[in-house]
Amino acid sequence: MNTPPKKSALHAQSGKMKPINRTIFFVSDGTGITAEILGKGLLSQFDGINFRQIRFPFVDDPEKAADCLSRIREIREQDGIRPLVVMTMMNPEISAMLRQGDALFLDLFEVFIAPLEKELGVRSAHTVGRSHGQAGHEYINRIAAMNFAIAHDDGVSDADLKNADVILVGVSRCGKTPTSLYLSMQFGLRAANYPLIPEDFERDRLPDTVLPFRDKLFGLTIAPEQLHKIRQERRPDSKYAALDTCRQEVAAAERMMRREGIEWFDMTSRSIEEIAVQIIQAINKKE
Repeated sequence: MNTPPKKSALHAQSGKMKPINRTIFFVSDGTGITAEILGKGLLSQFDGINFRQIRFPFVDDPEKAADCLSRIREIREQDGIRPLVVMTMMNPEISAMLRQGDALFLDLFEVFIAPLEKELGVRSAHTVGRSHGQAGHEYINRIAAMNFAIAHDDGVSDADLKNADVILVGVSRCGKTPTSLYLSMQFGLRAANYPLIPEDFERDRLPDTVLPFRDKLFGLTIAPEQLHKIRQERRPDSKYAALDTCRQEVAAAERMMRREGIEWFDMTSRSIEEIAVQIIQAINKKE
């Protein structure tokens, strides 16, 4: 006797997987940044699911907790399936209130802090917003790094390049600016970036202003087809956006970087976060 295939198998046979929709709450008695970053990292492992995100920061008293609980219950009834709740809560009473809702609760502090307390033999500070304290040396460094990245964006200034931690070069619109800003905000690196322009291609060499800092130089590249799409949105049907121009510039840029011994990274199929981590690893190898 043949048993009917499971529903998921039927979907696979038809070649059409219906996307799954789920609601996820990011709840915290602080800013919620930690919950959201870690939560999104977990969600990135699940393909084929559309996550609707709802944020509830600063849930630090019973009244706010009651509002959040009401919304969780509303979504449970509306969706017909329990929502996911990723939270970072220091107050056990507030946490207990929220858990009255029918949802999957993932308290990141509970998951990580309790085992650490046991292992270290020390009770944690249980202070709201501790991970985002703004008075420390690290915060001051990040602000300085962001100011440096903005001041040295797109080759605006070549002053003080000796104090840069990293200098990015590449063709226009390949992702240098967002990568520089991410390096400064996330890692506190002083990042400058220089676009390769027609004059550089005519001379067939990297800008003279950056060559003295070869040990800090990293290149970014991108597939010409993707570069064409990006430039087309900025300057439609221009020579700047033409596919032939993109192909010529990418090939010339890679040739120059190869000749100068500059390590480069391909932005085509990688996120800014991935490229930034690769740059950090490359910097660490040089030290």
